[in-house]
Amino acid sequence: MMRSVSYKSIEFFIVFILIPVSFVISYPAWIKLALGGCGFVYILFLILKVEKISFTISKGINWKRFWKNTVLKFVIIAILTTLFVFFTDKNMLFEIVRTKPLLWLFILFFYSVFSVYPQELLYRTLYFKRYKSLFKSDWLFVFVNAIVFSLAHLMFKNTLVLMITFVGGILFSLTYMKTKSTLLVTIEHAIYGSWLFTVGMGAMLGFPT
Repeated sequence: MMRSVSYKSIEFFIVFILIPVSFVISYPAWIKLALGGCGFVYILFLILKVEKISFTISKGINWKRFWKNTVLKFVIIAILTTLFVFFTDKNMLFEIVRTKPLLWLFILFFYSVFSVYPQELLYRTLYFKRYKSLFKSDWLFVFVNAIVFSLAHLMFKNTLVLMITFVGGILFSLTYMKTKSTLLVTIEHAIYGSWLFTVGMGAMLGFPT
C-alpha cells in the first residue's frame, strides 16, 4: 500500500505542501509542535524502514569536480549577496562576524548539523528515492523540488527568502542528481546557507543576530 502511486501522491501533498503551508496559519503553537513532531517521526520511518536508505559514504565521489563546481557557484553567490547587503543595509555587512564571532561559529555548526542535514535527508535523499515515480520529466521533478523546498521556508513570510530558497532548491537538486550523495549536497547547502548568515542576511532566514 505504502508504495502505491495514489498513496505516495497523498503523502507527498501532506508532507511537502499541506504541513509547511499550515505553519503560516495562526493556530496554537502546541498543535504545530505536535504536527511537526509526528511528521518528523513519520519521515524517519520512511527513510529507515520503508525506503531503507543507507547512510554510507560513496567511495566513488569525485571530490575535485564537486569542489570546482561548488566554489564557482559560491563565488557568484558571494558577489551578488555582498552587493545586495551593501546597497540595502551596509551596516549589516558581516555584522555578526565583527560583533559576535563566537555566536557566529556556534550557529554555523548548529545550522549545518541540525538544520541543513535533516533538510537534505527529506528534500533530496527521500524525495529523489521515493517520489521519482510520480514525475515523468526530470526537469519537472527538479522544478517541483525547488517549489516545495521554497514552501518549507514560507513561515518566514519573506518574498526574497522564497526566491533564494527556490534557486537553492534547483542547485541542490542538480547536485544530488549528479552525485547521488547526501553528504555532498549537505556540504554545498551548508556553505551557501552559512554564507548568507555571515554576509548579513541571517535575520530574514531566522538566524539570531
